[in-house]
Amino acid sequence: MSISHRASAIAEKVETFVRDVIVPYEGDPRRDHHGAPTDELVMEMREKARAAGVLTPHILDDGDHLTQRETAVVLQKSGLSPLGPLAVNVMAPDEGNMYLLGKVGSDMIKERFLAPLVNGSARSAFFMTEPAAAGGAGSDPSMMQTTCRLDGNHWVINGRKAFITGADGAKVGIVMAKAADGAAAGGACMFLVDLPDPAIRIEHVPNTIDNSMPGGHATVIIDNLRVPADQMLGEAGEGFKYAQIRLSPARLSHCMRWYGCCVRAHEIASDYANRRMAFGKALIDHEGVGFMLAENLIDLKTAELMIDWCATVLDTGSLGTVESSMTKVSVSEALMRIADRCVQVMGGTGVTDATIVEQVFREIRAFRIYDGPTEVHKWSLAKKIKRDWKASNAED
Repeated sequence: MSISHRASAIAEKVETFVRDVIVPYEGDPRRDHHGAPTDELVMEMREKARAAGVLTPHILDDGDHLTQRETAVVLQKSGLSPLGPLAVNVMAPDEGNMYLLGKVGSDMIKERFLAPLVNGSARSAFFMTEPAAAGGAGSDPSMMQTTCRLDGNHWVINGRKAFITGADGAKVGIVMAKAADGAAAGGACMFLVDLPDPAIRIEHVPNTIDNSMPGGHATVIIDNLRVPADQMLGEAGEGFKYAQIRLSPARLSHCMRWYGCCVRAHEIASDYANRRMAFGKALIDHEGVGFMLAENLIDLKTAELMIDWCATVLDTGSLGTVESSMTKVSVSEALMRIADRCVQVMGGTGVTDATIVEQVFREIRAFRIYDGPTEVHKWSLAKKIKRDWKASNAED
């Protein structure tokens, strides 16, 4: 099944823009305390993306989205630089948040909160994960301890969140909390909030192995945050369902973007191996090196096919929870192997900042944890195997 002409044309424009305009920004010194691009740099690149007609390319002028298969080819091209997804406005968490608000948000929420994300003038944060030390929600959202309670025509939210990507500098927040009382007691709710808000305090922004996303991964305290009732996303108690609407495509989008980065890392490593001479011949002619690059091609094709398969399932309207788990595991592990081989092929140069290869290695290592670590997805798949077995043997 071929990709549409419109998607191919958009992807080609994005690739040209990223390679010609954004790659030169990779050495730009405008970075925060741990190397992430500053908002000044992000907004400058987005202005150039707007002028080139490639800003938020997966959302069309009429507000409709490309299909997941179409989105895949576009986001893969955006990932040819670690800065590319930021520049064309398809980076996490914004891309996933835009998808969720487009699916569930009221007209007011779309106008007030979604529109500035789509036009690239604002960043967002998704407040779900909580500190493990306090027994909060990490890979298991049912452990959520942040609470919300209705007080007149406002909801009051209290809790603590951790690893909130982009919270520092975000203008739009989606806050997830568990209803403390009422008809939705025990169920999760989602709320849209303007940021910054004095009731949401950034406690700590740790230095992490990755640094591609502005604002880092903050720990925040939510202290008596008051949110008007009409800023609830969807219905009270349905937050876990909405999280799944967001998470399955978001996992896949991560695969798309980091696939593009690994394509570029492989290009750099291949160029190095063909130019570098050692022991009387080019590195590529040594089997130990050439075979690693050959294995990269195999893993890249496997990852591409898994992404396309999962995207096809999501395009049928399925939540694709199982498929996205399988794809996230398969692709993240394949991309890790590719990034590791690229470093190995380049030797000492591969662990320096002379190229993006070392950053890609770090980013992919973090990706294996984010949006659910490999082990959680395998555990979930194992549970499905057990359920299916029980169902097929119910009459035995």
